Amino acid sequence: MKEFPDSPRTSRTTRVWPPISVVMPVLNEERHLREAVRQVLAQRYDGPIEVVLAVGPSRDRTQEVADALAAEDPRVVVVPNPTGRTPNALNAAIGASRNGIIARVDGHAMLPEDYLQVAVETLEATGADNVGGIMAAEGVTPFEKAVACAMTSKIGVGNARFHTGGQAGPADTVYLGVFRREALARVGGYDEHFQRAQDWEMNHRIRETGGLVWFQPRMRVSYRPRPSVKALAKQYFHYGRWRRVVARTHEGTINLRYLAPPVAVAAMLLGLLVSPFFWPAILIPAAYVVAILAGSVLTGRGLPANVLARLPIVYATMHLSWGWGFLTSPPALSRPTRTTTP
Repeated sequence: MKEFPDSPRTSRTTRVWPPISVVMPVLNEERHLREAVRQVLAQRYDGPIEVVLAVGPSRDRTQEVADALAAEDPRVVVVPNPTGRTPNALNAAIGASRNGIIARVDGHAMLPEDYLQVAVETLEATGADNVGGIMAAEGVTPFEKAVACAMTSKIGVGNARFHTGGQAGPADTVYLGVFRREALARVGGYDEHFQRAQDWEMNHRIRETGGLVWFQPRMRVSYRPRPSVKALAKQYFHYGRWRRVVARTHEGTINLRYLAPPVAVAAMLLGLLVSPFFWPAILIPAAYVVAILAGSVLTGRGLPANVLARLPIVYATMHLSWGWGFLTSPPALSRPTRTTTP
């Protein structure tokens, strides 16, 4: 983790909008990067904005696009991220940034025009260290639309408000995040050990050190789901694998929502193994199939037939991949000690 210099907190008694640094980890984002940066710079926000792009070793023209954006607008800064890993990129961008408020934005995120204004208003009204909103999954293809439906339902992702929505209030974690710089300095930034789940892990440290993480549903960011079963399975496998690492690092952070997928996977595997010798055991995986089909009908009402037909496959892919990743997460991924910056 990194150390970042503190910046003075902007006075809440004035209506001078504080300057914001938008940090973006960028890798293989040639298609979306220019539009993502344009939407940041076009925010309906009266304070100064800078954009810091931490660019990893991409397989496409991402570096050229980023360099061109910096040449065209002095508000855009490019820094290298040789590792290509997200937490390293975020720390590099934060370290190169100048302002007291840090907004994390992905290289393919499409922000609503009032995103930063709502974030600052929420920071000031709540005193939170981090505010964030909804990961609004929006698909184009039938499969993507099925994933979007699953990612906004409790059957697919449990009760996480940044997926399913809900009332504003304190939260364990939020999507992306707009932070006070001093909060990032207090916890030492992102822990670069965590290839996934780095947002949840850092928000946990913010809360453990007395900070407040706040969910603001007005901060709604469009998100494009994975386009295939293989890509979705890989995504959720790594989610499960690294969430287990977080659980080993921070005791007491696992609840029933996180345990449900691995318990389901273990139960179905046991049922399949035992069923040749005790046939009723096959009822365990059969019950899961029935539940997923019923859940798909319930949550997929109003969807086109070609989307609804893919929904059970999507649910099963998300559950089984997450559960298998959690169960098979190797202890070697865990780091026994971690130091944070006071």
